[in-house]
Amino acid sequence: MSDHLRLFARRAGVLLAAAALLSGCRRGASGDVVRIGVAGSFSDPIGLPMKQAAELAAEEINASGGIGGKRLELVLRDDFSDPDSAVFVASDLYNAGVSAVVGHLFSGMTLAAAPVYNGGDAPVVELSPSSSSPDVTNAGAYTFRVCPSDLAHGTELAHWVRDRLHFNRGAVLYLNDEYGRGVRQTFVGEFTRLGGALEAVDPYLGDRPDVGPYLDRLTRGQTPEFLVVAGNRSEAEEILRQSKKRNLTMPVLGGDGLEGIQEAGALAEGVYLSSPYFPSIPSLANRRFVAAFERKFHSLPNQPAAGTYDAIYLLRGVIARAGPGREDVRRELAGIGSVSPPYEGVTGTVAFDANGDVPNQNVYIGLVQHGAVSVVNGVDETVVGSR
Repeated sequence: MSDHLRLFARRAGVLLAAAALLSGCRRGASGDVVRIGVAGSFSDPIGLPMKQAAELAAEEINASGGIGGKRLELVLRDDFSDPDSAVFVASDLYNAGVSAVVGHLFSGMTLAAAPVYNGGDAPVVELSPSSSSPDVTNAGAYTFRVCPSDLAHGTELAHWVRDRLHFNRGAVLYLNDEYGRGVRQTFVGEFTRLGGALEAVDPYLGDRPDVGPYLDRLTRGQTPEFLVVAGNRSEAEEILRQSKKRNLTMPVLGGDGLEGIQEAGALAEGVYLSSPYFPSIPSLANRRFVAAFERKFHSLPNQPAAGTYDAIYLLRGVIARAGPGREDVRRELAGIGSVSPPYEGVTGTVAFDANGDVPNQNVYIGLVQHGAVSVVNGVDETVVGSR
């Protein structure tokens, strides 16, 4: 199917969903329902758990009496990881009577939709569970997130390499997009500030990048003690394959874009990755969430799932206190951590700054061992990952 036809099909699907939604809104206009939109890339394997976690949270909330006695109703919309579709979905949700929107999953979709949510006569909160681009910080007064930005991942990886692994010399390969450049920027800045040196910092493009020339250069010089891959899982796996062919065996590290790399088996053994969430976080709230998620969906939740679960429960408290009006929701949400106490969720402590960011959220480091991920910085050694 051509890109044009694919986009047409996506938009046609959104239009059909919109018609059903508008019909549902008319039926639910009696005031006994609170509606929260959930927008994300549900057709993506990373995004499906986001939808599942939202459904789990809504089911639990309604079973315990809803929000102020009103039933919570989710308005679920798939943006298909497409910026144009994200704008279309945002427009529909804006006009659908929702009190807030949990979304989007990926930063590009969150940023594309932000002008819609922040515009017009009745702007609506856009609360992302997982959009980590630094640009989200300035996306608008109604745009919030419950995850740390990419800047936090680069900094945490730099401290792990320098302070815990005691490496002095490394190299960086980064995906030449917004995400890769963000992780690279903060890692390089913090690592060099801590006294480390970098043999090379090189960009790449594509899901299966040819980084052979970069790796060949590393074999001819003083071999670095580690390699940071500031990109995504598919690229990291390809870089690992090309490295092993050249007998480059130094540890490889990356940010949360490497989520799921443990499924590559022996290829990923010894890889470190950062994330604001792992299922092994030992808090009581997280243990309950993981158990409920596994019981319902027979799988472990990922970070977008945990962030979504927190976002839905956070909005439940906000709406219970302030009411469902969009301006009231925004005002109450903005005060979490300053005017009112922080929210203690499964991902940690949520406290917003003036930009709707959570600058004090945790970033954990995981190590791939035997096809699973162990949390190795400050939580426990409980194994997370493949089963």
